[in-house]
Amino acid sequence: MFRIAALVTAVVILAGASPSPAAAGDKTITVFAAASMKNALDEIDAAYTAKTGVKFSVSYAASSVLARQIEQGAPADIFVSADTDWMDYAIARKTINESTRVNLLGNSIVLIAPKDSKVDSVTIAEGFDLAKLAGDGRIATGDVKSVPVGKYAKAALEKLGAWQAAEPKFAMAESVRGALTLVARGEAVLGIVYATDAKVEPGVKIVGTFPADSHPAIIYPVAATTTAKGESSDYLAFLRSTAAKTILEKYGFKFLISPTT
Repeated sequence: MFRIAALVTAVVILAGASPSPAAAGDKTITVFAAASMKNALDEIDAAYTAKTGVKFSVSYAASSVLARQIEQGAPADIFVSADTDWMDYAIARKTINESTRVNLLGNSIVLIAPKDSKVDSVTIAEGFDLAKLAGDGRIATGDVKSVPVGKYAKAALEKLGAWQAAEPKFAMAESVRGALTLVARGEAVLGIVYATDAKVEPGVKIVGTFPADSHPAIIYPVAATTTAKGESSDYLAFLRSTAAKTILEKYGFKFLISPTT
């Protein structure tokens, strides 16, 4: 009898210790997103958490780094790339659920300088001399071989005839936010970043905007990974919503699709 009573007591204790329905329902979505998305996506995620209770684990880095991490098996539910090349790379390696892909956002690239720089307004057009403008200083951008902002920057400078002379002056950063920091700290006299990054950094100012036709269109695709949790589909739907559009446009992104309600 004692053994039976003890067993019943143990079962009751274990039942009382089991998670409540609310705790059992706690969910987390893991997002791998381009570094330039940080401020806007943090606000979007906070709004989504307030609405649904779903929490987020977010890694921000260059799209190239994130795509390779996903390829190597890093656990991620959502991938937001700053260019189509790295999303295509991930799709080719079967790590992305291609049917969920949406080319969601657009952006532009700008020339920045430290806030107190004497450089003020630069006309960026064919033949402009970026090397001369930088003088003895460095020019920061993302690695032109892999980081999307660097690839866009190099393409624009090649088309405008400014790359060859300016190339030796470049300081290549591991992400667009790294390049932004170099300029904000005065470690680079100029930088090429997205307009959205310049908008959120008080230590820099925009001194020129690259013509849209000087580089490939800047497109941010978003998609679920092939290992994404089920709740990721609702989050992707939220990214396409009017609520998300309002936040993204506040930070300077261009919404490329018709928003859902």
